[in-house]
Amino acid sequence: MVFQSEPTEPDDEDAVLTRLAPPAPPAAFPDTHGATAEIALSGRTALCDPLGALYLPDSRTLIVSDLHLEKGAAFARRGQLLPPYDTEATLRLLDRVLVRHDPRLVISLGDNFHDRKGSALMPEPYRAMIYGMARGREWLWVNGNHDPDGTSGLPGQSVDEVHLDGLTFRHEPKPGASPGEVAGHLHPAATVRRREKSVRRPCFASDGLRLIMPAFGVLTGGLDLSSAAFKPYFARKDLIAHLIGKDRIYSVRYANLKG
Repeated sequence: MVFQSEPTEPDDEDAVLTRLAPPAPPAAFPDTHGATAEIALSGRTALCDPLGALYLPDSRTLIVSDLHLEKGAAFARRGQLLPPYDTEATLRLLDRVLVRHDPRLVISLGDNFHDRKGSALMPEPYRAMIYGMARGREWLWVNGNHDPDGTSGLPGQSVDEVHLDGLTFRHEPKPGASPGEVAGHLHPAATVRRREKSVRRPCFASDGLRLIMPAFGVLTGGLDLSSAAFKPYFARKDLIAHLIGKDRIYSVRYANLKG
């Protein structure tokens, strides 16, 4: 793993990062095959993918977090209209990363849907997309705080936690030492300075023992690693932000981030 004081070629977009866009064919997403970053996670090899997924090659497991599917629909039910592209755009990204890694098992780490109704009310074309992606592989939906009741009418199983190969997968990280934990919930992001400009990007946050995933959904923001919300989980001297760039991952020590 290479640690850099700052990325060499970061993307210049502000990375509160809403990746929301009108649905595009899979070929329109960046072809970043080979641009994953290999990291050590509690003694195991893990690959951070620049599309926002984590892949464990030894067990052929793909992990995504915080899809927040049907967020636009949830807002619409409350009278706030958003562009209706989020679910399809998120699922197209997910399909792209599944094709790239061809996992045996997919773990989605909670807040899979933006509210309790999203799974049951999701339009049939999106449901069919998920069935197609799940064909021939196992799929586990970890329950989150937005969707604690699990999924409805979808392939796979809804669970509270997953224990696999010495690692624990849950939605919300537990305070204190928790080696082998992979969690979501906090939507980590980090800020670096590049040529007198500050660039903020989503990131995988890890100290080598535990990891907090970036949000995968296109209609999700990020919480900067400088927030006090991360203090219960990491000693900052050991913390590394694996930032999601346009076509690769940039690994930066916390001390070299812009506070």
